[in-house]
This record gives sequence, structure tokens and C-alpha cells, in this order.
Amino acid sequence: MSTDQPFLPFALPDIGDEEIAEVVDTLKSGWITTGPKTRRFESDFTAFLGDPSLQSMAVNSATAGLHLALEALGIGPGDEVITTTHTFTATAEVVRYLGADVVLVDVDPVTLNLDITAVEAAITPRTKAVIPVHYGGLAVDMSRLLAIARRHGLKVVEDAAHALPATAGGQLIGALGSDATVFSFYANKTITTGEGGMVVTRDLALAKRIQVMRLHGISRDAFDRFQSKVPSWYYEVVAPGFKYNLTDIAAALGLHQLRRARAFQVRRGEIAASYSAAFSNLPVVLPAAAPAGEVHAWHLYSLRLAADAPTDRDTFIKRLFDAGIGCSVHYVPLHLQPYWRDRYRLKAEQFPHSQAAYERLVSLPLYTRMSEGDVDRVIHAVAGALR
Repeated sequence: MSTDQPFLPFALPDIGDEEIAEVVDTLKSGWITTGPKTRRFESDFTAFLGDPSLQSMAVNSATAGLHLALEALGIGPGDEVITTTHTFTATAEVVRYLGADVVLVDVDPVTLNLDITAVEAAITPRTKAVIPVHYGGLAVDMSRLLAIARRHGLKVVEDAAHALPATAGGQLIGALGSDATVFSFYANKTITTGEGGMVVTRDLALAKRIQVMRLHGISRDAFDRFQSKVPSWYYEVVAPGFKYNLTDIAAALGLHQLRRARAFQVRRGEIAASYSAAFSNLPVVLPAAAPAGEVHAWHLYSLRLAADAPTDRDTFIKRLFDAGIGCSVHYVPLHLQPYWRDRYRLKAEQFPHSQAAYERLVSLPLYTRMSEGDVDRVIHAVAGALR
């Protein structure tokens, strides 16, 4: 196949005039690193989640947020942390930053979220925490997972990089009973600050540790130390911390992206519904929808080629690219990645559902700047690639 139409990328951010004006205002303000707009963004995020008991802490990536949360929970050498093999490496690598070991489990074959039965089977005396990943924006069965965690005395840190504004049990992800929840605002996520993330917790001691460790282990934020209302040059380093703070330039984007988050979700849902309706009679397995009454964030639309599809996954992707359609694969599972495979002597047959999904999985373009014509192009390209 070939096309004279412009290439349709896999993802594009949706940046409006309000975001641009806020960034310009920040640049003119003289305060471009962590300061008043980051504070506003944190406050607005807590308000968005609808629970004033939550503490929201902005960081420069979700990876940083996961690292900070696990560090604050005391995860270290000798400990084990369970997570899914079907994720980006950041979910697991933060465990190794702390010298702890990762225990990977397979996924549910329908949702591609981690298999909760497999989580319970993987628990050992060394297990200290679980990191569920809300794959593609579909929430894990958190009530069941949290019950298992409580029964075994485990900490739960949600990797919610895909999950704003998804719900579980009628509550927004971020407002559940986990020890911490970490969101991503990377360029292709459901809202973006370019690079960035947010850690959310109700545990005040945990929040205090994260706040200190996100900026070099200094006991006071730069904003507190340098704003003219509280002139003070003195600070104390209370721990060997990290450089994980979010800038006001990034937060300026986040302030307005957050206000658009629900509208973004509605549009993503409309595109996903159009895809599912159009593909229902094709030899593909559609991504799982959210249970009745719940919200799917639709960060990804990942379909799988059925066993009777007339082409293999790699040929299918090539045909989409030849038709001018960008796509991706989420993910090459961790059990196939050299570091994880070799360190833990992993084999594909240990993860049959993730392995089978990976071999037939394709993520299609899904972003709010897509026009109806763009959606139709993808639909026709998918049908053509399966002929």
C-alpha cells in the first residue's frame, strides 16, 4: 500500500492557547523553576481527585515518582517487589535503583493488567510491595488487589502512568487505598507537561520524605528559600536526595491540561468506540472496555490480531506504515528484555498470556487532535492491512 496523504503520527500533544499563554506568563515572571505554579498545579491536582486528605507532589517524571515512593516506603536490598512483565521498563527499574529484586508476573489474557491470582502466588517472606500498572488506561481490580496486600502486609504503589482519569470501584485512580499513586505527564499521555509526573498519597510521613528527597534531601524547597516574603539563605541537607523537581514552565502546561482532562477522556473514548465498532467483524481481538459504571482513560488502543488473521503482526505494522499510519507495540515484555531475562533467568513460557499478546499486539493512533477524517483513515488502513 502507498499513500499521498501526510503521515499520521502515533501520538501528538493537544496544546492550546491557554497553555501557551501560561508558559509565556511564567517566562516573563522571572520564576521558571519549581515555584508558585508548581504549587498551584499540585493543589489543583488534589482538588481534581476530590479528596482533600491527599497530598499531591509534582516531579519531573513518573519514573522519578515511583522511585521516590518506593524509597520513602523503605524498600531496599533483600526485598522483593511484584509487578507485571507487560509494562515499560521504568516500572521495574526503580526497584533495582534501591537494590531490591523484581518479581514479574503474567497478565490477565483479556485486560492485559497483571494477573492478581499470580500476584498472590508470587508472594514470599521477602515480598514488601506490589506495583500494579493500569494498562492502557483500564484500571486493575484494585479492591481485590488491595485486599490481598492488606492480608499479607504489603505496600501498594500504583503505576498510573496511563490512568488519568480512570476509575475503579467508582473512585478516581489516585483516590483509592494504595500507599501511593504515580501519574505520568509525558508528551503522549492523557495530559502532558512535556516531561513530568505526580505522586499522590494520604500518608503525611511518606509525603514529607518524598518532598525532601525530590530535591537533594534539602529540608526546604527553593521556593521557600528564595521568595522575597521569606528571605532566608539557610537550609539543611537531611538525606542524600535526588534532582526530581518539576519546573514552573512544565507546571504552567499542567494547570490547563488538567482542566481539559475530562474533555480529553471523552474524546479519547469516542475514538476508541469508533475503532471498536469498525473492527468488530475483523479478525482481531478488541481491547477490553471498562466495566459498567467505570471510566477507561483510553491512553492506548491496543488491538491484537486474531489467530485466523491473514497476516502476522510485523507485516501488519509495515502495511500500516506504508499507508501513512503511525503505530506502536505496548510492550516488548520485560521477560524478553536482555537485562530482566538474564538477571532472573526468565523464559517466555513462564508468561504465556503476555507472550501471546505481544506477538499479536498493535497500538493504533489515539489522541484528541485526531479529526474524524484521521480516524476514518486509520479504520480503512487497518481493514486494508488485513485483506
